[in-house]
Amino acid sequence: MTKPPHDIAASVRQRLLDLARRQGEDFQAVLTRYGLERFLYRLASSPHGDEFVLKGAVLFAVWTGEMHRATWDVDLLGRGDPEAGRIRKLFVEVCQERVEADGLLFDEGSVRAERIREDRLYEGLRVRIAGRLGAARIQLQIDVGFGDAVRPPPRKLLLPTLLDLPAPVLKSYPREAVVAEKLDAMVTLGMANSRLKDFYDLWVLAREFSFEGRSLADAVRATFRRRRTPLPTEEPLALTDVFGRDAAKQVQWKAFVRRGRLRPDDPGLPVVIDALRAFLLPPIRAVASGDAFDTSWTPGGPWR
Repeated sequence: MTKPPHDIAASVRQRLLDLARRQGEDFQAVLTRYGLERFLYRLASSPHGDEFVLKGAVLFAVWTGEMHRATWDVDLLGRGDPEAGRIRKLFVEVCQERVEADGLLFDEGSVRAERIREDRLYEGLRVRIAGRLGAARIQLQIDVGFGDAVRPPPRKLLLPTLLDLPAPVLKSYPREAVVAEKLDAMVTLGMANSRLKDFYDLWVLAREFSFEGRSLADAVRATFRRRRTPLPTEEPLALTDVFGRDAAKQVQWKAFVRRGRLRPDDPGLPVVIDALRAFLLPPIRAVASGDAFDTSWTPGGPWR
């Protein structure tokens, strides 16, 4: 591995520092995002690029044009054998990928892969990688899941860059699959659900994007079938007023909003739950009953 010239690393670091100051962001957060961005570029440039599908919070930077929640890691869907040694070797090769100079040095000796989510029907690994931008250290975390159904099929997506450098182009989750997986978690976890970021994500998607009912229903059907989640015959607890007005959930919501540095127009959990009922109940009821769902959702709703 060739060490990047010190002046390139110093120049990039200064540009990122200037960017963080202009945008009022934490420099370490910007540095981590830069490291993840450039690692994804290496992955996309490597022979392994088509083995993964991008999912998670990074997609919201593309879809909304802003980071509505602080992003410290990346989520990918992988294919093939989920054995940790194979994935570690693959990521070591990505660290060694030769690309246009960006000041970064990824330490292939630091790559670690450990199993996560052993209690779920689909397996996953957490990969940790250490990098450097000059003297600045960057710790990357990439979660790789396996076995999920993605409907509609993944599509190539050009990811935004912090600086004027070549952009990663990776297969990515469609919005319908994101909705289906988060809905599955809501139904499965019920009142035990502390993943309030999922509620906020779905509220953003419902407020800002259009959906075709048939496509969303197909995504819900495929995800619930793959994860062996029974389709609810009653209103899921996570979409009720009992959940939205629960004192503990209110505390969790406020903590999530504070940690995530979200938009100033946060409406509060009960309002979010109301919006999600209108968005999610019609398609899941159609899937559960076997009825066609030939309707359309415009940003903010309703289904027509």
